[in-house]
Amino acid sequence: MAERVEFWFDPACPWTWITSRWLVEVSQLRNLEIEWNPFRLWHLNEGKDIPADYREHLAQVKLGAQVTAGVHHLIPNQLGDFYTALGKRFFNEGAEKGEATIAAALAECNLDQGILERAKEGEFDRHGDESTDRALALVGQDVGVPIIAVDGVAFFGPVLSPAPHGDDAVKLWDGTLALARVPGFFELKRTRTTGPVFD
Repeated sequence: MAERVEFWFDPACPWTWITSRWLVEVSQLRNLEIEWNPFRLWHLNEGKDIPADYREHLAQVKLGAQVTAGVHHLIPNQLGDFYTALGKRFFNEGAEKGEATIAAALAECNLDQGILERAKEGEFDRHGDESTDRALALVGQDVGVPIIAVDGVAFFGPVLSPAPHGDDAVKLWDGTLALARVPGFFELKRTRTTGPVFD
């Protein structure tokens, strides 16, 4: 029987995309069932004192998370495929994070283009915000994405660049879970020395 793993993502985050591809590979090697959940960085940062350029960036890319929330609300079993279609365009192909790219990802997955129009009107914002709040209730308010939860244990990360593959991917999964399951463990961190590497 597959082990259920929850994964929260904002499709605009490159680091989360890398982690998601690692988790997909691990799921195939370790028989994991991934439950994909929307996360809105826009909602996380509402009312916070953040740099103006970052706030502008969030405003420019928030439509992807709005559509993600819509897909999750209407047809949750399609969210993983939609995220894959969207993420490969955003990051592997370097496409703009706007309407045309989102529409193309919907089309690839044979999803209704009306989801995009409804998302633009904010119809799914509450659903996305509730999913975001559920993730933050598990890990705390001072993190973003990626967030993973397994058997009631949740954590932010891991942040990877590039992601490991094969045996190394599985070793990282086992080590991450081992740390996360220790009740007194909170943080292990080092400075990033490279940008996002998509492979």
